[in-house]
Amino acid sequence: MVEPHPGHEYAYNRWYEDDHYYAGATAMPWIFAGRRWVATKDLQELRYPEKSAVAQPVGAGCYLSTYWVTEGRYDDHMKWTVAINRRLNRDGRVYQDRTHVFTAFQDHEATVYRDGAAGPRDFHALDHPYAGLVLQVVDAEGPEQRAELLEWLRSRHLPKRLKGSPAAMVTVFRPTPLPGDRMTYVKQVEGVDTRLTLLWFLQEDPRSCWASRFTGLDAAVAEAGLGRVELVAPFVPTVPGTDRYVDRLR
Repeated sequence: MVEPHPGHEYAYNRWYEDDHYYAGATAMPWIFAGRRWVATKDLQELRYPEKSAVAQPVGAGCYLSTYWVTEGRYDDHMKWTVAINRRLNRDGRVYQDRTHVFTAFQDHEATVYRDGAAGPRDFHALDHPYAGLVLQVVDAEGPEQRAELLEWLRSRHLPKRLKGSPAAMVTVFRPTPLPGDRMTYVKQVEGVDTRLTLLWFLQEDPRSCWASRFTGLDAAVAEAGLGRVELVAPFVPTVPGTDRYVDRLR
């Protein structure tokens, strides 16, 4: 999740669309799917909680890029991504006027489906034309509590929330540490032992269902006594190769 610096929105988007999405990600071995998402100003204003451990201020990070890496190939891919991004940096092909707000590699823990065996599977999620995405980040009180939080999400909370909702699935991940030789502009991952990251894949624009479906996620976790929601942030998909939405970020 990245924030282009003020005045650099168009240039950043063109660099990512035309170069980095391919050279810095999908052209590398073991990445098999990717999609970019954007939060326009009105979507940024829906985010909560106001005091977030992930984004300061909570509206920071108007672009989100998501990629699927082949299971069991994380270490192989990481060697490639560090080496290639170092080369791109030397070649002047890394756009500097942006801030990494929330960047992490994460291990898949669970997927909960609204419709059971019907519909796309989670490995299709970045290719299927979903109309929106909600990023949710939850911090448990400690490592032992994270396992309890995961089980509560998987077996109780998410099935109830998904029933009858526009979200077809929720994927749940836990972050892993970034390598010591990562790019210096990407900070080390926080909450490796306590955090869970959820991606809600929506079949309609998040604005149409926000009040009825996505307010109160923080209260539900707090009432369960299992942790604290640090971010709930809606996005819509970008249109590849275009500057659509860039004029609506501020």
